[in-house]
Amino acid sequence: MGHMLTLEIPDEVYRSLIEKAERTGQAPETLAAQLLTTAAGDREEDPVEQFIGAFSSRGSDWADRHDDHLGNSHGT
Repeated sequence: MGHMLTLEIPDEVYRSLIEKAERTGQAPETLAAQLLTTAAGDREEDPVEQFIGAFSSRGSDWADRHDDHLGNSHGT
């Protein structure tokens, strides 16, 4: 089942959509739906997600001190 969606987009985005639709022989609406479907699917299939929690970070403060940890090349 599909849903109707009305969007207001900037002129430059619209022009780019129209140009690409003309090059590919598709209706702009069809192309926009395909692009949105692809973008929505990308979020669900993050290739890095499978590694979350797979390795020990040797600390729980990485979120607050990530700049310090990344700058410390000695691993202390």
